[in-house]
Amino acid sequence: MEKFSEKCYSVFEKATDDYHRTDDVDAPVGNPYREGSIEYYLYLKNRIDAVQWHLEDIVRDPDIDPVKALAIKRRIDKSNQDRTDLVELIDSYFFDLYRNVEILPDAKINTESPAWAVDRLSILVLKIYHMQQETRRTDVTAEHVEACEKKLSVLLEQRKDLSLALDQLLDDIKDGHKYMKVYRQMKMYNDPSLNPVLYGKK
Repeated sequence: MEKFSEKCYSVFEKATDDYHRTDDVDAPVGNPYREGSIEYYLYLKNRIDAVQWHLEDIVRDPDIDPVKALAIKRRIDKSNQDRTDLVELIDSYFFDLYRNVEILPDAKINTESPAWAVDRLSILVLKIYHMQQETRRTDVTAEHVEACEKKLSVLLEQRKDLSLALDQLLDDIKDGHKYMKVYRQMKMYNDPSLNPVLYGKK
């Protein structure tokens, strides 16, 4: 039976590859999965991460127009909120999936919910993709390539460890050894009623 981490990685790799066919932060998404399925949301999660990754690159151009930079930073801010909302949606999927599990008396709660581990795996796929690209460059020194190959090796080990940890967490929840809660992040800086810079404006 396919482990959930394997499903994630397969969808994330496809989403990452699809993004880089155009390498355009404004390209339409074209999600190939059935809307409402977990694969659909995993694909969308990685797409958001891929676009934000490249917006973060663009905004660091030392010659960027300040007005354009501010517009991009605002876009990144919205992207962060979209990312958080999607992580919470994925956690709701897990919560519903394991709703009827009998929680054992000695069950423990994890510091990190399953969907935040999924979030980290999505970012890791992007790190691996871009580090692989660095190892294939022909316009850099051999030392640069060697350094990137070492970093890639570490990232691949992280992929293995994070995938295992995610699957073990889901198994523990499924078996009642751990339980989960869905906490809303309640970010304050985007809320005009909670950010004093916004609600203080006359």
